Amino acid sequence: MDQTQTVSSDSAQESDEKDVVAISEEYYDSSDADQFYMDIWGGEDIHIGLYDETDDIKEASRRTVERMAGKIQGQGQPLDGNVIDLGAGYGGGARYLAKTYGASVVCLNLSSVQNAYGERLNAEQGLADKVRFVHGSFEEVPEDDESFDVAWSQDAFLHSGNRELPIREAYRVLKPGGHLIFTDPMQADDCPEGVLQPVYDRIHLQSLGSFGFYKECAERLGFETVEIEDLTYNLRNHYNRVREELEANYDRLAATTNKTYLDRMIVGLGNWVAAADSGYLTWGILHFRKK
Repeated sequence: MDQTQTVSSDSAQESDEKDVVAISEEYYDSSDADQFYMDIWGGEDIHIGLYDETDDIKEASRRTVERMAGKIQGQGQPLDGNVIDLGAGYGGGARYLAKTYGASVVCLNLSSVQNAYGERLNAEQGLADKVRFVHGSFEEVPEDDESFDVAWSQDAFLHSGNRELPIREAYRVLKPGGHLIFTDPMQADDCPEGVLQPVYDRIHLQSLGSFGFYKECAERLGFETVEIEDLTYNLRNHYNRVREELEANYDRLAATTNKTYLDRMIVGLGNWVAAADSGYLTWGILHFRKK
């Protein structure tokens, strides 16, 4: 391939990556998505939950936060330092860390709508001095090198057009010995090509990460693996519970939310459940330490 073709290819890839970021920002800023995630998906905690002891979406989602925090503490890392939440949503996890452990948390998030609501919740809960929102992308984190003790993320990296970038940025902003802990909906390492297209279509992507991808990427960039906990069965349970709640509350939501959005969401959630049942999707907690 000549140099002209290489530049053209690189430019196209960079454009695609920026398109993914722009699509995510536009989606999460929409009023339909905002109402759905706050009302149905989990409220302050819009990520996959742990369903061993409950079928309540909000409670299950908060249990994920508690479990992740416990893993950090179990490694002797205090949580009263500086934390950055990459793709923070409404900041529920950040407020939990601030209230429970005294952490100072930067919530980096693309959605201005979510950020504004998160800031209101910070003020209402007396945490405006401990939790702050920054509008931006985890592909280009607007924070200084080696300025955080913990980099945290929940079900956000899938929205990156280049999933090595958030891992690389986490490494950059972490202090030596700092921890990266995150969850992400992923495809199985042995997932056949093409079978997840209905899943990709809902989130405007062409692929997902995997346990193997993230482990290889993190270790190549200089992290050591602390633990990777496969909790895939919760992904299936979560998407199914969200679909059940959406269907049960459909008429109420339809009064203020676009029905086309709701109908597509029901179909999309069903595709995720089917893919999980087929063994093509995975989910869990990935924990790394910067050497």
